[in-house]
Amino acid sequence: AVAFASYALAQDASDVLTLTTSDFSAKVDNEPLILVEFFAPWCGHCKALAPHYEEAATALKDKDIKLAKVDCVDQADLCQANGIQGYPTLRVYKNGTPSDYQGPRKADGIISYMVKQSLPAVTELTLANIEEFKAADKFVAIAYVSSATDAPAVAFSQVAETHREDFLFGLSTDQDVIAAEAVTPPAVVVYRSFDEPRVAYPYPILDAKPEDFEEWMADLSIPVIDEVSSDNYAVYASSTKPLAYVFLDPTAENKEEIIASVRPVAEEYKSKVNFVWIDAIKFGDHAKALNLQEPKWPSFVIQDLEKQLKYPLDQSKDVSAESVKDWTKQFVSGELKPELKSQPIPAVQDESVYNLVGKEFEEVVFDDSKDVFVEFYASWCGHCKRLKPTWDLLADKYASVKDQIIVAKMEATENDLPPSVPFRVAGFPTLKFKPAGSRDFLDYEGDRSFDSLVAFVEEHSKNSLEPSVVLEGQAQTHFSAGNASAEKHDEL
Repeated sequence: AVAFASYALAQDASDVLTLTTSDFSAKVDNEPLILVEFFAPWCGHCKALAPHYEEAATALKDKDIKLAKVDCVDQADLCQANGIQGYPTLRVYKNGTPSDYQGPRKADGIISYMVKQSLPAVTELTLANIEEFKAADKFVAIAYVSSATDAPAVAFSQVAETHREDFLFGLSTDQDVIAAEAVTPPAVVVYRSFDEPRVAYPYPILDAKPEDFEEWMADLSIPVIDEVSSDNYAVYASSTKPLAYVFLDPTAENKEEIIASVRPVAEEYKSKVNFVWIDAIKFGDHAKALNLQEPKWPSFVIQDLEKQLKYPLDQSKDVSAESVKDWTKQFVSGELKPELKSQPIPAVQDESVYNLVGKEFEEVVFDDSKDVFVEFYASWCGHCKRLKPTWDLLADKYASVKDQIIVAKMEATENDLPPSVPFRVAGFPTLKFKPAGSRDFLDYEGDRSFDSLVAFVEEHSKNSLEPSVVLEGQAQTHFSAGNASAEKHDEL
């Protein structure tokens, strides 16, 4: 009874509204802004979110922004009616109209996101509210203009509409504000809670276009060096710059010392490379994916995000300001070669399907004399397991013409693709066909039946698929990877 009473008290104390089928419309449709979480009690991600969601609800209460939740086990019909397919699903409702929540899952990120949703795209600022506004978020952009119609107010407002979920935007025509901020209009100033706290737009401003402001703000929004996690990784992934990781044990006594030693290097190369530090204990699998083989921390690696290439610093070397600077300098100047993950080259090929690995990808696939059909798979992938018997049958069908066509498979999570390959593998299985004499790859997008695969091969192969006639006294040509040509490497 005591336990139940405590539970009931905790429920009563919650600032998160509980919604049901009977009151959902009444409580959501009339709110100018409300965030709703659709959850399942058994869902681990929902349990991890719960304390952050509760904390954000309490903080946003003062701003009259409500947070609510729907238990999709208890309210299954309501969740089905709203098209909920996974947990947790978060949606922002404005006067009953929903949109997907695109923000972080930590309390401060939820608070920041919802405050931005509550404000107009551009907030008009006076002496009464400017100081509070400047400190309201990690990144605030303010335009100071003589009139709201003067350049660059229109371009600035367009950027604000596009990026209202990313940053806070303000505008002031108040002469007292302009004097207090010691700016000469027109001016745009960014205020940050990190790095240099105040940065003015340094280029000619009257002709500035929305994309000029966007590019400038995107660069300023990324700290010189910051911790990267699932909450902010998208910011780095959307940047065109390579990403340099310092993998650290967060409990190490010298953690801050290492970060401080790398900061000057990050500042020097900020225009070329983004720098982060990352929890090596929590994200050990990510370290392996970046080809850091040993659980040895600190470690340093640069990743070309666009080409998905990895450049790990030799883990036998200390991570210091000197080693990081030297490695980054070599990377920027194009002197480094990417380290490519590969399984060992098989000693024998005893199946009809050729077992392809990263080390010999170019040698085998770029052999101009052969058509090559490759399945990129993952060992854990259920669809790949279902395809295997059909893929084996396809290889069996062409086993007698291996000098003309290779049917291959590659474990894509264990082998990197060379830079010479013009694609990345994003899902499994991925099927690619390279015709003989070509460097172009054709996507197979048909059904995965044997007949459909055969029809595709016969339509696109450049070579004859008939076994060659062996004349008396001639040796039959057998496939040998050693006859092929070579090139470079990309990643998954």
